[in-house]
Amino acid sequence: MTRFQNGSRLLSYTFSRSKTTSSVSPTTALLQGNFQIQHSRHFSNLASATTKEEKEPWWKDSMDRLRNIGISAHIDSGKTTLTERILFYTGRIHEIHEVRGRDGVGAKMDSMDLEREKGITIQSAATYCTWNGYQVNIIDTPGHVDFTIEVERALRVLDGAILVLCSVGGVQSQSITVDRQMRRYEVPRLAFINKLDRMGADPWKVLNQARSKLRHHSAAVQVPIGLEDDFQGLIDLVKMKAYYFHGSNGEKIVTAEIPVEIEALAAEKRRELIETVSEVDDKLADAFLER
Repeated sequence: MTRFQNGSRLLSYTFSRSKTTSSVSPTTALLQGNFQIQHSRHFSNLASATTKEEKEPWWKDSMDRLRNIGISAHIDSGKTTLTERILFYTGRIHEIHEVRGRDGVGAKMDSMDLEREKGITIQSAATYCTWNGYQVNIIDTPGHVDFTIEVERALRVLDGAILVLCSVGGVQSQSITVDRQMRRYEVPRLAFINKLDRMGADPWKVLNQARSKLRHHSAAVQVPIGLEDDFQGLIDLVKMKAYYFHGSNGEKIVTAEIPVEIEALAAEKRRELIETVSEVDDKLADAFLER
């Protein structure tokens, strides 16, 4: 039996062996035209699958709800810690562990013993989580300059990236390198300013550094409520609501009105955000100018 594939058609050719052709080889029978053509089960199954795929393109909906996100930054900015929190708040893991493995476990993304011992990421690690019906594939990349090739490999497959910046250290040399890599592969990105509860935290200084050193045409989307030891929550400049995080791990989110003492700051940063976005969105620009 010989099978031939032509486009989506798959046929099986079955040789008939009669009394007159019992001594004839299958090859000779094929040349003499003494054979029968029968549709195989493979053809019927493939045809029905093709018809179903044309009617119900399920894979298109699946691909529309899939995102590949990378987390990159300079060393010790909190990339792996951020990934650990994302996995916890999306329900992927049920416990939070620290990077250096002080509790003997270590972060989920640090699978190598050397990573847990040194407290740094050496090789890129991939995981996933689900959020609002979307599957998000997360790639945690190293921050040390010696492992920058791992960042290069990850950027090739990303739909978007998170550039983590420390609110104390600001934009570092490796931050510039990572941003240049993202620009080379045309990866859209947002900057996440981390460690607002640390001594010396100043997100507005970091935002200005992103504009001057990284040449980002950016604006704040959130405003922190307090800094350092007084850090309490965030203000969403889109919805103009305040969010506070309660519980042992901040898993209980409480929505409230914006505190009176920072209403002016929130209004100023919201106007700055609208002006920045208006430069690339004509509808928003028209609505902003007509006010």
